[in-house]
Amino acid sequence: MTQAAQARPTPQAQPADTVLMHPEYAKVIAKTAYVWGWPLMNMFNRRKAITQAPEPGRLNGVLPCAPRGRLGMLNDYIDPAQTFIACPNQDVVYGLGFFSLDVEPVVIQVPDFGDRFWVYALYDARTDQFADLGKPYGSKPGFYLLVGPNWKGETPAGITGVFRSSTEIANAIPRAFMDDTDEDRAAIQPVINQICAYPLTEFDGQMKTVDWSKAPTIPGPQSKGGGETKWVMPEPFFDDFGAVLDGVAPLPGEEALYAQFRLILAVSARDPEVKAAIVEAAKEAEAEVIAKFHQWKHNGHPAGNGWNRSTNNARWGIDYFNRTGTSKSNMFDNKPNETQYFYTDFDGAGGELVGSGSYEVTFAAGQEPPVQGFWSLTLYNEHHFFHPNALGRYSLGTKNKGLKRNADGSLTLYVGAKSPGVDKESNWLPAPDGAFSLYIRAYWGKAAIIDESWKPPTIVKAN
Repeated sequence: MTQAAQARPTPQAQPADTVLMHPEYAKVIAKTAYVWGWPLMNMFNRRKAITQAPEPGRLNGVLPCAPRGRLGMLNDYIDPAQTFIACPNQDVVYGLGFFSLDVEPVVIQVPDFGDRFWVYALYDARTDQFADLGKPYGSKPGFYLLVGPNWKGETPAGITGVFRSSTEIANAIPRAFMDDTDEDRAAIQPVINQICAYPLTEFDGQMKTVDWSKAPTIPGPQSKGGGETKWVMPEPFFDDFGAVLDGVAPLPGEEALYAQFRLILAVSARDPEVKAAIVEAAKEAEAEVIAKFHQWKHNGHPAGNGWNRSTNNARWGIDYFNRTGTSKSNMFDNKPNETQYFYTDFDGAGGELVGSGSYEVTFAAGQEPPVQGFWSLTLYNEHHFFHPNALGRYSLGTKNKGLKRNADGSLTLYVGAKSPGVDKESNWLPAPDGAFSLYIRAYWGKAAIIDESWKPPTIVKAN
């Protein structure tokens, strides 16, 4: 036998869809399929719903929305009442657009942001980012072309750069930092009014302008129960799962997974008992696996002092645990070099954070999150949304110009349902009476953030 013949791989037998599969076996595969596919279904369902908008605007008045191939922008911080996406921040002005890049490439405009921090997160169907576009990369103002995996067209003159998504489904979430001042709210308007996206056929080399302060309100779905809008439901999951598999090519090594998933779809299509079993498996996985990802201890890895930090964010690859966990708890992270996220449901002694307690978060002098962009500490309620409060305050950090420092240069932030006193209210994050979470964002972190030598401060429960 020749060396070449020895090296030739033996063809692998493929699953036989003629088998009489027993429901218990189908349930095992179905649970894996549900957990693996949850983030992808989340993306597909968001695109389907949000792109029903007839024109760029604000879904229910609170979330940017647009038809496929276009983008909507806010003109201020996101409305604290929105429940379309968990863990929003009030540090940046957001945009949002979903695309079908197999239909036509999309041009996305980048205005001149000056010294302002900005980044455009461009996601594929797996919520992996497929581009480096923003201040951390020294990106220039101009026109950037977003294309699908099979696009073979010519790039017209005037295009600044081309980014190729690995999947036809893609979305963009521009973020532009804004100080919490009236002056900066006014200063950012002409900049964000040049953030928009449109089909390549409309590209003429001229920077288009949209007055986003006049964006129309578009009626949309309503969430129930105080939590995030339910983008993934176990009952219809496997009815739509085949389309997800068709639209997202397997990563190297995933071919075997795809074969098993397609097998249970094929068998369940002709066997009602198996179909009922995989739906039951989806319900069980939702309750037993997906729901637990809402707890921060099941996201990322320990960061010290009772906090966890994000892991592989927006560069998931085959890290299914963290991809699904983030999709459930705080979808659409930035990449690690763009943003690191630190989060916890507990104080430094391991006690659950509850509004009936009073807490202090003290950054020693010179030990605030080391960033080239900005940082913030945000408080979320038990559903990972903002807690309504009389101050209209949901986070504190770089954007706030009235924070008071201690005599030694340290910075103490106070957290709880009760005011820490008039002299400390500038540094107070109001909390609900019940459980809540704390969440640090470090945008464009310096080396100590990236290499994990910086640790978040211990949360101390005050007497």
